[in-house]
Amino acid sequence: MNLDRRTQLFVVLAGFFVTALTLGDIIGPKLFEVHLGSITAVMSAGILAFPVTFVLTDILNEFYGKKAARFITWVGFSMGVFAIVVIAASVRVPWAPFTTKPGYPGAVEAAYNNVFGGSQRILFASMAAYLVGQYTDIAVFNLLKRVTRNRFLWLRATGSTAVSQLIDTVVIQFFAWWGVLEVPVILDIIFSSYVVKLLVAIGLTPLIYAGHVLVERKLGMAPVVLGSDGEPVPDAGAVTASTI
Repeated sequence: MNLDRRTQLFVVLAGFFVTALTLGDIIGPKLFEVHLGSITAVMSAGILAFPVTFVLTDILNEFYGKKAARFITWVGFSMGVFAIVVIAASVRVPWAPFTTKPGYPGAVEAAYNNVFGGSQRILFASMAAYLVGQYTDIAVFNLLKRVTRNRFLWLRATGSTAVSQLIDTVVIQFFAWWGVLEVPVILDIIFSSYVVKLLVAIGLTPLIYAGHVLVERKLGMAPVVLGSDGEPVPDAGAVTASTI
């Protein structure tokens, strides 16, 4: 089987996307604080992995189009569900008797279940927010690309992430905490979390440009060019550096 560069890159991007998404869910239960002046945001450790998915979604959108980006979104969602099912099953598998004896140096039941048992409500909230956020990101990215006539990569990359992460943050926090915390507290969590995510999105912009340059100049692949109808223009050629 002969895989051309375009196919090879797609497989690599998909692999990194699914890995980052799954890692984000696994390490997500750990919480830490981010201090921005008077703002203190409580963040999930998943923020260490999830920003990679923002970059990869934009690169997929840029070089393969929205259909490919949506396809990878559903692949990631399916693999996330698969991981959750396998982890849930592993929690329920009986432990070997010798692991419960004093002095056993390996993982013990209480610690393992505490880490991997997780909250089903938060997991469902995370998956729902993921789908809504991804579809919003893809839609806004392509809208900005069409409106700007395939120019201003920074605008569509940062703009799509800013909008999608606002929706993602609202969905996951309300799903996770509605009925548990008071609404003003939930709104405070949403605001502080979104500020951090927005700063991360802005900070990732140079990586979007770096990925764009690597794929276009080093691998010889041209970005997808959208016509006035929002559909890819066949064989439209590469976007020149002056347009981004």
